[in-house]
Amino acid sequence: MAIDRLERVNALMRRAIGEALYKVFAGDPIDLASVTVTQVVTARNLRNATVSVSIFGHEDERGVILRKLAKKADALQSIINRELTLKYTPRLRFMLDGSIEKGDHVLDVLSKLDIPEDEGGEED
Repeated sequence: MAIDRLERVNALMRRAIGEALYKVFAGDPIDLASVTVTQVVTARNLRNATVSVSIFGHEDERGVILRKLAKKADALQSIINRELTLKYTPRLRFMLDGSIEKGDHVLDVLSKLDIPEDEGGEED
């Protein structure tokens, strides 16, 4: 399978999983507004896919949310199977992605730095 085609499959899977979360977890007390599907990496044979999710806030509940996502993987796969036309529907494996939190931390540190403003626009 060509690399660009696999990238398109990953993007389609990311979008489909993000939309399907609201269908699968309807009525469940999970704060889905804090869950973001950041990346999907599908195997070349389309048998497996690793779904990276970021959970903003809820530091103490991240493990619980990941376990609930893993339990609902079959329901998510069936929705993906209906919405996307693929040779195989990949088995989903969820993992936590901390890149958004790291980015927020870096931005917070940068905003706290005391950088003197250059007055007059002249260089030394």
